[in-house]
Amino acid sequence: MAEGSSAGQVLPGYGAVKPAFDIGVTIAAWIYYTLGYLLFFAPLYVAAALFASDRQEAFQRLNHRFYRIFFRLLLKITPGLSLEVPADIRAIRSAVVVSNHISYLDPVLLISLFPKHSTIVKGALFNIPFFGRMLKMSGYIPSSAEKNPDLVIRGMENLPRFFGTGGTLFIFPEGTRSRSREIRPFNKGAFKIAKRQNVPIQILFIRNTDRLYRPDRFWFDTCVENRITVERIGELLPETGASVSEQMARVRRQMERAGGNNHQNHCSNNSYGVL
Repeated sequence: MAEGSSAGQVLPGYGAVKPAFDIGVTIAAWIYYTLGYLLFFAPLYVAAALFASDRQEAFQRLNHRFYRIFFRLLLKITPGLSLEVPADIRAIRSAVVVSNHISYLDPVLLISLFPKHSTIVKGALFNIPFFGRMLKMSGYIPSSAEKNPDLVIRGMENLPRFFGTGGTLFIFPEGTRSRSREIRPFNKGAFKIAKRQNVPIQILFIRNTDRLYRPDRFWFDTCVENRITVERIGELLPETGASVSEQMARVRRQMERAGGNNHQNHCSNNSYGVL
């Protein structure tokens, strides 16, 4: 089965047990999300909230560690699953990272790669009890200032210090997942931020997270050969002087080339790419 397809051949010897593995891996992942958080990470977040000198960075590093363990768990218990991320991607600092978006797993995968990170999150998520509080404590930025103007202003004001101390801001310029893997219209937010902050844009391309957690089912898809990869397919340096529109067009061409997507979509004028 080609790498770009949404399903693969079941591994030899796993045909009869695949449904059990699908259910078991999914349950194990949710147990880690709930009990693992409550038993092991919640006390660390409380300690960070009370005693950390830089609360936002402490929360970001805890988020990074939590999801790094999550992916290690999946790699350990999921037959056929592998993950390939070059060391130079993990070493990205002081940059805006833009990526394609094909699965709910994409944002947590990027969090697992960058210890000091931030991102743009849908504003409605900040209104969810407890979860919204975690987003605020982590220094994540709402996509819209309509209901969270103070958070947006504070987040933007903190960006010079954030980038100056090695922070990585990752954004999905498509704004939402692409179920077809075609590159959707871009939002301008990531490119405007990079230009205003005079930082480079690192362009990543994620493959096959949608084969592990498909958009049309609840269970993880296990017992198939699935290599999740994150590739750096280009960068835009601030000294090139390219306009926002030119940057958007260049990134689109590189993502379409990486994904084999020849469909010509037009750039959107909406605000920011979000989780």
